[in-house]
Amino acid sequence: MISFAEQSLMALMETRKPNLDGAYGLTTPADSKRFYAGWAKSYDQDFAADAEYLLPQLTAQGFISAGGRGPVLDAGAGTGLCGEALAKFGIGPLDAADISPDMLAEALRKDVYRDVIEADLLAGIPMPRGYYRGLVSSGTFTHGHIGPEALPALLRVTAAGAQFALSINAKFYRKAEFGAAFDRLLRGQWIKDLTLPEVQIYGQGTSRGSTDEYKDDTAYIALFKKA
Repeated sequence: MISFAEQSLMALMETRKPNLDGAYGLTTPADSKRFYAGWAKSYDQDFAADAEYLLPQLTAQGFISAGGRGPVLDAGAGTGLCGEALAKFGIGPLDAADISPDMLAEALRKDVYRDVIEADLLAGIPMPRGYYRGLVSSGTFTHGHIGPEALPALLRVTAAGAQFALSINAKFYRKAEFGAAFDRLLRGQWIKDLTLPEVQIYGQGTSRGSTDEYKDDTAYIALFKKA
Protein backbone atom coordinates (compact mmCIF):
# COMPACT_ATOMS: atom_id res chain seq x y z
CA MET A 1 0.00 0.00 0.00
CA ILE A 2 1.30 3.46 -0.91
CA SER A 3 1.69 5.74 2.10
CA PHE A 4 0.21 9.22 2.29
CA ALA A 5 3.70 10.74 2.05
CA GLU A 6 4.43 8.74 -1.11
CA GLN A 7 1.08 9.76 -2.61
CA SER A 8 1.85 13.41 -1.85
CA LEU A 9 5.27 13.17 -3.48
CA MET A 10 3.82 11.50 -6.57
CA ALA A 11 1.19 14.22 -6.88
CA LEU A 12 3.84 16.91 -6.50
CA MET A 13 5.95 15.34 -9.24
CA GLU A 14 2.97 15.23 -11.57
CA THR A 15 1.94 18.86 -11.08
CA ARG A 16 5.26 20.71 -10.82
CA LYS A 17 7.93 21.15 -13.42
CA PRO A 18 10.96 19.02 -12.44
CA ASN A 19 13.78 21.02 -10.88
CA LEU A 20 16.75 20.71 -8.57
CA ASP A 21 14.64 20.98 -5.43
CA GLY A 22 12.65 17.97 -6.56
CA ALA A 23 15.80 16.00 -7.40
CA TYR A 24 17.33 16.74 -4.00
CA GLY A 25 14.15 15.56 -2.26
CA LEU A 26 14.09 12.05 -3.72
CA THR A 27 14.07 9.23 -1.18
CA THR A 28 13.56 5.88 -2.97
CA PRO A 29 14.59 4.22 -6.25
CA ALA A 30 10.95 4.31 -7.37
CA ASP A 31 10.84 8.06 -6.70
CA SER A 32 13.92 8.52 -8.86
CA LYS A 33 12.46 6.59 -11.79
CA ARG A 34 9.21 8.56 -11.68
CA PHE A 35 10.95 11.90 -11.30
CA TYR A 36 13.44 11.46 -14.11
CA ALA A 37 10.80 10.01 -16.42
CA GLY A 38 9.28 13.48 -16.33
CA TRP A 39 12.56 15.37 -16.73
CA ALA A 40 14.56 13.29 -19.21
CA LYS A 41 13.50 14.95 -22.46
CA SER A 42 13.96 18.52 -21.22
CA TYR A 43 16.89 17.99 -18.82
CA ASP A 44 19.71 19.07 -21.14
CA GLN A 45 18.05 22.37 -22.02
CA ASP A 46 15.93 23.23 -18.97
CA PHE A 47 18.64 22.38 -16.46
CA ALA A 48 22.09 21.73 -17.92
CA ALA A 49 22.14 24.57 -20.45
CA ASP A 50 20.04 27.12 -18.55
CA ALA A 51 21.96 26.57 -15.30
CA GLU A 52 25.35 26.45 -17.06
CA TYR A 53 25.99 23.07 -15.44
CA LEU A 54 29.76 22.60 -15.48
CA LEU A 55 30.14 19.37 -13.53
CA PRO A 56 30.01 16.80 -16.37
CA GLN A 57 32.76 18.59 -18.30
CA LEU A 58 34.90 19.11 -15.19
CA THR A 59 34.54 15.47 -14.17
CA ALA A 60 35.60 14.36 -17.65
CA GLN A 61 38.56 16.74 -17.59
CA GLY A 62 39.64 15.41 -14.20
CA PHE A 63 39.51 11.84 -15.49
CA ILE A 64 41.57 12.71 -18.55
CA SER A 65 44.16 14.76 -16.65
CA ALA A 66 44.65 11.83 -14.26
CA GLY A 67 45.46 9.54 -17.18
CA GLY A 68 42.14 7.73 -17.38
CA ARG A 69 41.44 5.39 -20.28
CA GLY A 70 38.81 2.96 -21.51
CA PRO A 71 36.81 0.92 -21.32
CA VAL A 72 34.95 3.34 -19.03
CA LEU A 73 31.72 3.01 -17.07
CA ASP A 74 29.73 6.23 -16.67
CA ALA A 75 27.88 5.46 -13.42
CA GLY A 76 24.68 7.42 -12.94
CA ALA A 77 25.11 8.65 -16.49
CA GLY A 78 21.78 10.45 -16.77
CA THR A 79 21.42 11.93 -20.24
CA GLY A 80 25.08 11.26 -21.04
CA LEU A 81 26.66 14.69 -20.60
CA CYS A 82 29.86 13.36 -19.02
CA GLY A 83 30.19 10.61 -21.60
CA GLU A 84 29.71 13.15 -24.35
CA ALA A 85 32.55 15.23 -22.90
CA LEU A 86 34.82 12.17 -22.68
CA ALA A 87 34.05 11.15 -26.25
CA LYS A 88 35.15 14.56 -27.53
CA PHE A 89 38.62 13.74 -26.20
CA GLY A 90 38.64 10.29 -27.78
CA ILE A 91 38.07 8.33 -24.58
CA GLY A 92 36.28 5.01 -25.08
CA PRO A 93 34.66 2.61 -25.30
CA LEU A 94 32.02 4.02 -22.96
CA ASP A 95 29.12 2.27 -21.23
CA ALA A 96 26.38 4.11 -19.32
CA ALA A 97 24.60 2.87 -16.18
CA ASP A 98 21.61 4.61 -14.64
CA ILE A 99 18.47 3.79 -12.68
CA SER A 100 16.28 5.71 -15.15
CA PRO A 101 15.50 4.09 -18.50
CA ASP A 102 14.19 7.43 -19.73
CA MET A 103 17.47 9.20 -19.01
CA LEU A 104 19.39 6.34 -20.64
CA ALA A 105 17.24 6.70 -23.75
CA GLU A 106 18.40 10.32 -24.00
CA ALA A 107 22.01 9.25 -23.41
CA LEU A 108 21.79 6.77 -26.29
CA ARG A 109 20.74 9.56 -28.63
CA LYS A 110 24.12 11.22 -28.13
CA ASP A 111 25.68 8.25 -29.96
CA VAL A 112 28.74 8.05 -27.72
CA TYR A 113 27.93 4.92 -25.69
CA ARG A 114 28.65 1.36 -26.70
CA ASP A 115 25.96 0.06 -24.34
CA VAL A 116 23.56 1.26 -21.64
CA ILE A 117 22.76 -0.61 -18.43
CA GLU A 118 19.64 0.02 -16.38
CA ALA A 119 20.81 -0.49 -12.80
CA ASP A 120 20.33 0.73 -9.25
CA LEU A 121 23.93 1.45 -8.27
CA LEU A 122 23.15 0.59 -4.66
CA ALA A 123 22.02 -2.89 -5.69
CA GLY A 124 25.04 -3.57 -7.89
CA ILE A 125 25.90 -3.38 -11.57
CA PRO A 126 25.32 -6.49 -13.73
CA MET A 127 28.77 -6.57 -15.30
CA PRO A 128 31.72 -8.94 -14.78
CA ARG A 129 34.09 -8.29 -11.91
CA GLY A 130 37.10 -6.17 -12.93
CA TYR A 131 35.72 -5.34 -16.38
CA TYR A 132 36.37 -1.57 -16.64
CA ARG A 133 39.69 0.29 -16.74
CA GLY A 134 38.05 3.57 -15.78
CA LEU A 135 34.92 4.88 -14.06
CA VAL A 136 33.35 8.33 -13.99
CA SER A 137 30.28 9.67 -12.24
CA SER A 138 28.93 13.20 -12.48
CA GLY A 139 26.02 14.53 -10.44
CA THR A 140 25.07 11.22 -8.83
CA PHE A 141 26.76 11.52 -5.44
CA THR A 142 24.49 14.26 -4.12
CA HIS A 143 21.40 15.01 -2.05
CA GLY A 144 18.48 12.66 -2.73
CA HIS A 145 20.61 10.24 -4.73
CA ILE A 146 23.41 7.95 -3.51
CA GLY A 147 26.16 8.10 -0.93
CA PRO A 148 29.43 6.29 -0.19
CA GLU A 149 27.59 2.99 0.30
CA ALA A 150 27.67 2.63 -3.52
CA LEU A 151 31.47 2.68 -3.72
CA PRO A 152 32.00 -1.10 -3.22
CA ALA A 153 29.72 -1.89 -6.18
CA LEU A 154 31.71 0.49 -8.38
CA LEU A 155 35.01 -0.98 -7.24
CA ARG A 156 33.77 -4.50 -8.01
CA VAL A 157 33.35 -3.83 -11.74
CA THR A 158 36.75 -2.15 -12.17
CA ALA A 159 40.19 -3.67 -12.64
CA ALA A 160 43.23 -3.02 -10.46
CA GLY A 161 44.72 0.33 -11.44
CA ALA A 162 41.43 1.65 -12.84
CA GLN A 163 41.14 5.43 -12.70
CA PHE A 164 38.08 6.94 -10.98
CA ALA A 165 36.66 10.45 -11.29
CA LEU A 166 33.58 10.96 -9.11
CA SER A 167 31.91 14.31 -8.54
CA ILE A 168 30.54 14.68 -5.01
CA ASN A 169 28.45 17.66 -3.91
CA ALA A 170 30.60 19.34 -1.24
CA LYS A 171 27.78 19.81 1.27
CA PHE A 172 26.68 16.20 0.74
CA TYR A 173 30.31 15.04 1.08
CA ARG A 174 30.29 16.25 4.66
CA LYS A 175 26.71 15.19 5.44
CA ALA A 176 27.19 11.63 4.13
CA GLU A 177 30.66 11.27 5.69
CA PHE A 178 32.53 10.50 2.50
CA GLY A 179 35.79 11.42 4.23
CA ALA A 180 35.45 8.51 6.65
CA ALA A 181 34.46 6.17 3.81
CA PHE A 182 37.54 7.10 1.78
CA ASP A 183 39.74 6.69 4.85
CA ARG A 184 38.46 3.13 5.28
CA LEU A 185 39.09 2.33 1.62
CA LEU A 186 42.61 3.76 1.81
CA ARG A 187 43.43 1.88 5.01
CA GLY A 188 42.04 -1.32 3.55
CA GLN A 189 44.16 -0.81 0.42
CA TRP A 190 41.13 -0.81 -1.86
CA ILE A 191 42.08 2.54 -3.39
CA LYS A 192 45.19 4.72 -3.71
CA ASP A 193 46.34 8.16 -4.91
CA LEU A 194 43.23 10.00 -3.69
CA THR A 195 42.97 13.72 -4.45
CA LEU A 196 39.91 15.94 -4.00
CA PRO A 197 40.04 19.11 -6.13
CA GLU A 198 37.07 21.40 -5.45
CA VAL A 199 35.19 22.99 -8.36
CA GLN A 200 32.18 25.20 -9.00
CA ILE A 201 29.11 23.24 -10.08
CA TYR A 202 27.57 26.10 -12.07
CA GLY A 203 28.90 28.88 -14.26
CA GLN A 204 28.24 32.52 -13.55
CA GLY A 205 26.83 33.76 -16.83
CA THR A 206 23.47 32.03 -17.27
CA SER A 207 20.05 32.52 -15.68
CA ARG A 208 19.29 29.59 -13.40
CA GLY A 209 15.72 30.20 -12.32
CA SER A 210 14.94 27.55 -9.69
CA THR A 211 18.65 26.80 -9.14
CA ASP A 212 19.52 30.32 -7.89
CA GLU A 213 19.65 29.00 -4.34
CA TYR A 214 22.49 26.67 -5.35
CA LYS A 215 24.43 28.99 -7.69
CA ASP A 216 27.55 29.06 -5.51
CA ASP A 217 27.58 25.36 -4.67
CA THR A 218 30.78 23.41 -5.15
CA ALA A 219 31.71 19.77 -5.62
CA TYR A 220 34.77 17.66 -5.05
CA ILE A 221 36.10 15.60 -7.94
CA ALA A 222 37.34 12.48 -6.17
CA LEU A 223 40.26 11.21 -8.26
CA PHE A 224 41.77 7.89 -7.24
CA LYS A 225 42.86 4.51 -8.55
CA LYS A 226 41.66 1.09 -7.54
CA ALA A 227 44.56 -0.53 -5.71
